[in-house]
Amino acid sequence: MGWPLLPALLLLQAAPAPEEVQPPVAPPGEEAQPENWEKDIPPVDPGILEGRERPGYTAPLPDRIEQDNQGAVRAPPPQAFPTEQIPIPDRWRLVETLGVVKENLFDPYHQNTYKGDRPINRAKVPWLPITGDDWFFVANLISDTVYEPRSFPIPVGVQTPGDPDRNDVFGNAFSQVFSQTFLAGFALLKGSTTYAPPTVEYRVTLAYNVNYVDVPERRVLFVEPSKPSHRLDHFLGVQEAFVDYHFARFDTERFDFISARAGIQTFQSDFRGFLFNDQQLGVRVFGSRDNNRFQFNVGAFWRLEKDTNSGLNSVVQRPRDDFVFVVNAYRQDFLIPALTSEFTVVYNMNREGNEIEVDDNGFPVRPALIGSLRGRDYDVVYLGYGVDGRVGRVNLTGMAYWALGRDTNSFFTDRPADINAQFLAVEASYDRDWMRFRLSGAYASGDKNPDDNKETGFDAIFENPVFAGADTSYWIRQTIPFAGGGRAVSVNGRNGLLNSLRSSKEQGQSNFNNPGLILLGAGADFDLTPEFRISANANHLWFADTTVLEAIRNQPNINRDIGFDLSAAAIWRPKANQNLVFRLSAATLLAGEGFREQFTARGGGREYLSVLANVVLTY
Repeated sequence: MGWPLLPALLLLQAAPAPEEVQPPVAPPGEEAQPENWEKDIPPVDPGILEGRERPGYTAPLPDRIEQDNQGAVRAPPPQAFPTEQIPIPDRWRLVETLGVVKENLFDPYHQNTYKGDRPINRAKVPWLPITGDDWFFVANLISDTVYEPRSFPIPVGVQTPGDPDRNDVFGNAFSQVFSQTFLAGFALLKGSTTYAPPTVEYRVTLAYNVNYVDVPERRVLFVEPSKPSHRLDHFLGVQEAFVDYHFARFDTERFDFISARAGIQTFQSDFRGFLFNDQQLGVRVFGSRDNNRFQFNVGAFWRLEKDTNSGLNSVVQRPRDDFVFVVNAYRQDFLIPALTSEFTVVYNMNREGNEIEVDDNGFPVRPALIGSLRGRDYDVVYLGYGVDGRVGRVNLTGMAYWALGRDTNSFFTDRPADINAQFLAVEASYDRDWMRFRLSGAYASGDKNPDDNKETGFDAIFENPVFAGADTSYWIRQTIPFAGGGRAVSVNGRNGLLNSLRSSKEQGQSNFNNPGLILLGAGADFDLTPEFRISANANHLWFADTTVLEAIRNQPNINRDIGFDLSAAAIWRPKANQNLVFRLSAATLLAGEGFREQFTARGGGREYLSVLANVVLTY
């Protein structure tokens, strides 16, 4: 009962009983009411107003209806009906039987057998070795188109420059890339896909890439100076090929499970992909407990060789002697509600010290052409803790790693060295209506003394971070060649955050003799409509320590300031889903003093630009 009725109830409780009601007394100066005043009061209408009901009043029932149905047959008793289920169209095809939906092979939005919305009709595929009516087939087709004009410091070819007047260390900075990738993924899985994880899954994903690169200088794309400064290449890679089997289920109501997956599979060791985010050959056991509040992974991976120009997996080459072992656990609401904690241990065992690997363009990648040029093995254990979720109104993501291990041969000293390096990244954001504001910070330790028996520069196994603007950022997207300190060696890697001074993220070895990184950034996302988003980011970057750079370049007193990385992106999804995605972004690096002291461009430019036009079509 609402509060406005309370005074009325109190008055009713204080009023005298009906038989004790006295006739009203006239105020002074007015005549009193007659003794038969009650007869003049109209009777109470017992009718019920439409939409309202008077408490305590029950309307009379309507007249009873008598039905005379001569010759009627009594309904059969319940035992006369069959106890088994009566065949009707399954729940997936019921809407089609009713005429609500008509399946169309070329319609990816409504129910479609080829994208796993309904089980396979075994009568139409008798050749398929499956039993039961709960097998699904899923086909994914993706077209990923990228056009990227950019500028970065490009070294001049020593033997043959692009133009006769280019005799400096760096030439023209402008280059452009066009890349077209087609992905085709196919999965056959058993289980009620909507209400429970599948019990068996077979999946294969192939990727075909065509790429074209044009740069102004020779010996950037090919080691031979006689080859041109542009390149057209293509490659077919196997990105997924695995079998997944659910061999235990703890709770049939909550669907907690243990599953085993073997083959080429996607794995990300932390929330944002700072350490190991790749599609590699491996075996993994994973699952959940306590109503999915606890998840775990135990995995072992044997790293595949990558194609040099596309970065796709090459299954025609022998896998690398590089192994990754992972154990991690996730706990929701750990210590703080709505915040998930991750505890992880990753062991990287590399045994490529006696190998020499040359990439498809003729550049040696193992060992890297820097320092003593001797091969090396290393063992590194990464101890990590991360959080992801929110604390009150603040969204929070963070990851910390401590790398400990042993390098058999430091390229500075030709002696064994102990590895002891640290990494920390934190991103906090705040949502206000259709806006999100972000603050980012990252620290990767650098090597302070390359001539001792310690390597303190942090490096990852295969990073692909979604952080501080991700590939919209100039620094994360572009690769800066480390001219003067070794051929085919870069300061940072494409789609990477760290200054690792390695030959290649895809084919090179981790390097713990590096200058490290410090990043502070701010950004914002604006969802102007459900289909259109604008993002902006501003990051300031420094080298954590320039001692390694000074030793390699034989250049003292290098400033730590890398510069400001400014970027903006627009994403349009015309159907408000991921089937059609159009993205256009632009970024610039306003080079700081430390960057300009090492790198420049013809004409002395201090600003470097990157534009990324990307179209993703998904079926």
